[in-house]
Amino acid sequence: MTGVSRRDFVILSAAAAGLDAVLSPFARAALANPAEEPQIHGTCDPAFGQVKDVFAENFRSRGELGAAVCVYKDGEKVVDLWGGVADRATGRPWQQDTIVFMASVYKSISALCVLMLVDRGKIDLEAPVARYWPEFAQAGKDKISVRTLLSAQAGVIYADAAPDGAMLDWDVMIDALAQQAPAWEPGTKGGYHSMSCGFLLGELVRRVDGRMVGAFLAEEIAGPLGADYKMGLSTHDMSRAVSLIPNPESVTLNQIADPTTKMGRAWRVRPKDPDYQNTAMYRRGTRLSGNGYGNAGGVARIYAALANGGSLDGVHLVSPELIEIARTESWRGICEMTGRPFRYGVGFFLNYPPLMPFGSNNRAFGHPGAGGAIGIADPEARMSFSYSPNLMCAGAGVGDRCEALVAAALGTLRS
Repeated sequence: MTGVSRRDFVILSAAAAGLDAVLSPFARAALANPAEEPQIHGTCDPAFGQVKDVFAENFRSRGELGAAVCVYKDGEKVVDLWGGVADRATGRPWQQDTIVFMASVYKSISALCVLMLVDRGKIDLEAPVARYWPEFAQAGKDKISVRTLLSAQAGVIYADAAPDGAMLDWDVMIDALAQQAPAWEPGTKGGYHSMSCGFLLGELVRRVDGRMVGAFLAEEIAGPLGADYKMGLSTHDMSRAVSLIPNPESVTLNQIADPTTKMGRAWRVRPKDPDYQNTAMYRRGTRLSGNGYGNAGGVARIYAALANGGSLDGVHLVSPELIEIARTESWRGICEMTGRPFRYGVGFFLNYPPLMPFGSNNRAFGHPGAGGAIGIADPEARMSFSYSPNLMCAGAGVGDRCEALVAAALGTLRS
């Protein structure tokens, strides 16, 4: 690197990796001059003071830009912190009600919607998906059960019949997934349904309930709980939303950008605009898969219900029996989609360091979003945790900022 600054080296490296289209916002945020001592706002129970200390340290030494962290214990909020910069271009600070794209965290919320319909007797976990969605039976998928689908063992990871860039057209994607042959014999292997999960679970909800999953979320989960997490933003919500800043060192982004990988094949249907998740069209969409925007406070509140027997403050989501099913291991090992080591339950990832570090309880469960956002429930401790940053992490896991916060709230630091 003689004669080349760190800033120029990162820019040149990203360009060589084909990520120059997304580097500009990252460079502005992550490679800019370090900010002043971060201003941390909110509340923190003294018993969880380490969480506040780690949160501040993330800004000082781990490159945090703007973020929020929230912890519930026994159904009560014990940590609710936010800080940093929401928009580096304007200097707008992160506020308590700032929301951001939390990526794949929405998949666990979609799974929760399905489990709620199971709890109400409208879906049978052991029934074939085709009972509720007849067209799904094509190409050898007639025997795939709802449980197999929720357990990421269905093998429906591609939508080969969909045109390039078709991801924003719900009907086209649903038709393509109905035609798709499984990538392996369903039930024999596990693979994260990275691109297709939201469509598959969302269409199941729509076929059974009649509502799109975003409407179900608003009316049956977020609204009753007062949880700030949405799929499809109003004009007011749009004013609170901040951009998620890509990281050229993200393994997920690199796999998606490479058409020779399984992830690249699956995500071929994404819009060609690398910043699509931050566009007004995507944020406002009500017939989309994956446009989940929220913050740590909202997701931690939803997960607090899961950590406390399925109910919170008189709002019932699912039964304790279904929570036990959700966190019962379906498979562990190398994921058929990503090539990474995972452990999976029914609709949720299970605690499996190093890529899925959910604290000291092996039975904790949750879901990350690419970039470091996360939701975790630990029923034994009756605790929930969430973190929502606007600067994506590097690597293949949840990143050092998230790891440190989880350890402080749920892991070895507390034990």
